[in-house]
Amino acid sequence: MNISKKKCLGVLFLLGSFYSLHAQLTITPTQPAGIFSVGETARWDIVLEKGVTVDSVRYTIKNGGLRIEDEGMLDLQKNAVQLQYQFKKPGAVLLEVKWKTAENEWQSTVGGAIADPENISLSAKKPADFDAFWEQKIKELSTIDKQTQLRRILLEDAKDIEYYHTKIRSINQSHIRGQLAKPAKGDTLPALLIVQWAGVYPLQPAWVIDKAKEGWLVLNINAHDLPIDREQDFYKAKQEGALNNYPAIKNEDRNKSYFLRMYLSCYRAAQYLTERTDWDGETLVVMGASQGGLQSLVTAGLHPKISAALALVPAGFDTMGPTIGRKDGWPNWYTNTKNKDVAKVHETSRYFDVANFIPSIKCPVLVGIGLLDATCPPEGIYAGLNQLKASKELILLPKSEHQSKEGSQDAYHQRVDSYWLPRLKNRTFSLK
Repeated sequence: MNISKKKCLGVLFLLGSFYSLHAQLTITPTQPAGIFSVGETARWDIVLEKGVTVDSVRYTIKNGGLRIEDEGMLDLQKNAVQLQYQFKKPGAVLLEVKWKTAENEWQSTVGGAIADPENISLSAKKPADFDAFWEQKIKELSTIDKQTQLRRILLEDAKDIEYYHTKIRSINQSHIRGQLAKPAKGDTLPALLIVQWAGVYPLQPAWVIDKAKEGWLVLNINAHDLPIDREQDFYKAKQEGALNNYPAIKNEDRNKSYFLRMYLSCYRAAQYLTERTDWDGETLVVMGASQGGLQSLVTAGLHPKISAALALVPAGFDTMGPTIGRKDGWPNWYTNTKNKDVAKVHETSRYFDVANFIPSIKCPVLVGIGLLDATCPPEGIYAGLNQLKASKELILLPKSEHQSKEGSQDAYHQRVDSYWLPRLKNRTFSLK
């Protein structure tokens, strides 16, 4: 397969050995990178550990992470078995193997492959009034006074860092809660906005202090309008109570969806950084993983002064994917419809689909994509990012599910820490 044709766009596939491991069963692809062309065949060797006995070994191969293309039973007691899938069009497949252990418990492991990712298309076009809708919401936000509050907190182990808790007014009487840190010395600084993955939890000071020690003006915001430093039981009660399944809150109405406040809070946080006198006026980076990756790319699409966006296994892509047999990314708007008007939820989702913000991004983008990710599947992410006209570096992580296991996401983190952030901070960044 020839992948050099996309070099001009800065697309990078990091290759390497790929093994999906479990204590009892191993899936080993014959093509370690997991990247193919249409017409080629992906193959996986399924091997049972010597001396181990398992029952009811089953496999499924899902096109787009959703539509079952092949399934059956495997006999691994005597020999290894090879499974295969021939690509007839651009897209991704996910292989899952499940079995019962001697303790009668189900276990599973996965493999994957993708073909011509640069040619994967979206499941639906963005709404005709998408840009006008968000322009209007930003205009409405601009009429609300920020009423910014900063509370200085002295940290014994970071005396060379100024650390604050922040509170900024947002839409519908809500607030953006977060933490800010910067070096005690330095007149103007590059800015870094860190946005958070899904869930309900406190923010950790180290998340901003470590980057402030590297010379950044750092703002880290909570995805929810909640205090950032309460006890764990407080967040557990919110997670199980008012914020249980928060993506479904008012998801039938684009003017009231829970994500409206979240998206606009990201925009306002970025805007706040640009208005600080200690910002250097040039570098404003946004970064996050999963739900944070979603927010990072949305922010880059909404705010013109974002100079780079870094997103790991980003959520929220291709909300209408199931209409063409493709699994959508978390928060799974398409199926999160219990006791709702399904058609209204689906229509609302189109205004929050991360893919529809991508064409507006003008800055360089780095994205790490998990080939084995069933939470934020690779096919929809590629479909969205294929619309990006700005320079981009896409790192396909062939061992990675949604969470990092055994260093499966290290290639992305190494690229962030060794190249992107240092060069952005020092104004020496280039993807040419």
